[in-house]
Amino acid sequence: MNPALLDKRLLIVTGKGGVGKTTIATALALESARSGKRTLICEVNTKERVTQLLGKPEAGPTVTSLEENLWAVNVRPEEAMREYALMVLKFESIYSAVFENRVVRYFLRFIPSLQELVLLGKILFHLKEKRPDGSFRFDRVIIDAPATGHAITFLSVPQVIVDTVPPGAMSTDAQWMRDLLVDAKTTAVVLVSLPEELPVNETLELHQALKDRVKLTSQLVVLNGFIPTRFTDAELAAEQSSLVFDTMRAHQARSKLSLASLQTLEKLGLPVQLVPRIFNGEFGRSAIEQVVAKLSGADA
Repeated sequence: MNPALLDKRLLIVTGKGGVGKTTIATALALESARSGKRTLICEVNTKERVTQLLGKPEAGPTVTSLEENLWAVNVRPEEAMREYALMVLKFESIYSAVFENRVVRYFLRFIPSLQELVLLGKILFHLKEKRPDGSFRFDRVIIDAPATGHAITFLSVPQVIVDTVPPGAMSTDAQWMRDLLVDAKTTAVVLVSLPEELPVNETLELHQALKDRVKLTSQLVVLNGFIPTRFTDAELAAEQSSLVFDTMRAHQARSKLSLASLQTLEKLGLPVQLVPRIFNGEFGRSAIEQVVAKLSGADA
């Protein structure tokens, strides 16, 4: 695992939609589990993809063991709301009387940011969860966070609640969530990008927005789908009459764009980890294993 992440217990993986953040989050989780860390990977109210990539049955809203040292959960609003309410109210009977009341449920929909708060609260609860011997249930929690704009809103909710809600159970919970998120000793953000202009620019903006609005500083950028340079301009010119000239020219154009993207992302002053483009007909467990090898440096 990249040195910037080794001592972190909470990894938040985000980026523009379509850049492969779920792939990177899954590979990081697999790498973490294999290093001996009891690792939980969390998807947030979305169509489940982690288990699909690993060739496992869906986990759903229940923390489910996938393989040695690796668990997964798809955190969804209804189940998260129930768990959050039970943590606050303590008793099942009170929960049923209050939160399963049709009128109450209707008005709960209009409490600003409540859904995001309980989703985040469930995830961070697992980060604090203890085993009977007093050790943490999970050594590391990895969040496959929402894409750019939604990620900023999702992660800024605790601070919004602290700033706007009167003292009480909700603001108290929001405070410890916010404290965990901004604790640089515990938490690291991993930004995922592609070697294309729009994803790279959005990565720069996301880094700044997380720093300004959420007080989160990114620790690593993963440039996914990187195309390395294989030949020079002179070598390309020598092949103009070749049957493979068009393919070579297209590859060279993509490699130049990859290099330009890398140079732009390096301006952030963060480590940039390259994951070369993987040419697999079906992107599943085999491809994830290749990404794990790239992230761990095992194929270097």
